[in-house]
Amino acid sequence: MFIVHVDFDVAPQDRPHALAVLRMEVEDVRALPGCRSFAPYPDPANPSRISIVHEWETTEAFAAYAASEAFARSGEELRPLMTAPPSSRRFDATLIEDRA
Repeated sequence: MFIVHVDFDVAPQDRPHALAVLRMEVEDVRALPGCRSFAPYPDPANPSRISIVHEWETTEAFAAYAASEAFARSGEELRPLMTAPPSSRRFDATLIEDRA
C-alpha cells in the first residue's frame, strides 16, 4: 500500500473554501482505480492548516491520480490560496489488519 500525507497552510479565512474544494473532489478521487481512501480534514490545532491522507493500492495508482483531471482541477484553486509550499510525505506500507 502507498500512503501519502499532505499538509498545507492557507489564510484562516480561506480554509473553509479550500476544504470545500477538496470535499467536491472526494467522490471522484475515491472512484479512481487503486484508491482506498482520500480524506481531507482541517487541523484542529492550527486554523491555517489542511491535511489530506491518501491510501493507494500502488504507487502507479497514485501517479495516475497525480496526473488526473481531479488533481489538476483542485490544484488550480488551491495553490493560489497556499501561504507556503505544501508538505507531502509518502510511505510504502504493509496492511497488517483491516477491521470493520
